Amino acid sequence: MKEKIRCAVIGVGRLGFVHAKNAATRIPGAEVVTIVASRKESAERAACELGVQNWTNDPQEVFDDPSIDAVIIVSPTKTHAELIIRAARSKKHIFVDKPLTETIEEADMVIKEINENKVFCQVGFMRRFDPSYAEARRRIVQGDIGEPLYFKGLSRDPGSPPENYIKTSGGIFIDLCIHEYDIARFLMGDEVKSVQSFGEVLVHPFMKKYHDIDQALTFMNFKNGASGDVEGSRNSTFGYDIRGEVVGSEGAIQIGSLQHHNNIIFSKNKSYHDNIPNFPTRFQDSFLNELKHFIDCIRRNVKPLVDEIDGKIALEIAVAATESVKKRELVYL
Repeated sequence: MKEKIRCAVIGVGRLGFVHAKNAATRIPGAEVVTIVASRKESAERAACELGVQNWTNDPQEVFDDPSIDAVIIVSPTKTHAELIIRAARSKKHIFVDKPLTETIEEADMVIKEINENKVFCQVGFMRRFDPSYAEARRRIVQGDIGEPLYFKGLSRDPGSPPENYIKTSGGIFIDLCIHEYDIARFLMGDEVKSVQSFGEVLVHPFMKKYHDIDQALTFMNFKNGASGDVEGSRNSTFGYDIRGEVVGSEGAIQIGSLQHHNNIIFSKNKSYHDNIPNFPTRFQDSFLNELKHFIDCIRRNVKPLVDEIDGKIALEIAVAATESVKKRELVYL
């Protein structure tokens, strides 16, 4: 087993920096040797803060370095396909934030390169590594709620990302709801057969020019006859809200809460409980756990539990959901 996996992090925005910090300071089997960002000063700033010696705005420097074992790609979606292909061809293992790629055609291209070059690829569906979702999966598999019949998931953001982000995000189904599509497959233990989506712009008018929406609902039918629904929202002004539920033939399991702790404070004319404040806080353990898994898989030469095929399937569901809301009809996968 290799003692240290030498990594480069490509992209150090909000989530990229979380991954870089975890790999540099919290995973004994990992070593971050290079930081890459489109703006060199951003790369330098992150590298200095994390004690990383090398930084650059040219990812080719990473691909040309034979001592680097793996890349952690947290750059804009439109860059994923090219970076994954270049990484695979340089024989580097790949961790890539969701979605795998921007289009299904690109997904097929990167899967071909990953297979031909015999490298591992893990897609950043961190909910699978969240303790609550992982425990729900364990309880479902051991039969605690009987046969899964219905999945309910919601992803609510407290507001919209900036316009510059929205215009290249791929839309709410690919950017936001894709997490729910993946975790639905994971918890239900089955594949989605068809989807029908609905949505509107309720709060953020600028989204209309990008053919995006800020409030969405997807109904799903699974191949085994089960069904489900996914809500995606950019309008959760009260905080970041992620919850799920699976209803079974002999019970149900609910996942997640609006509260960080179970304390509720009542005072004169008001009550208070502490909402999860933001995205990195809610899933901080999950981000660490998924990257630990990636590094451990490389060290043990074992395929990651959530790979490029999972990435493509979730993307297919998201693309179908996008098509459905535009055509206003049921779409089969």
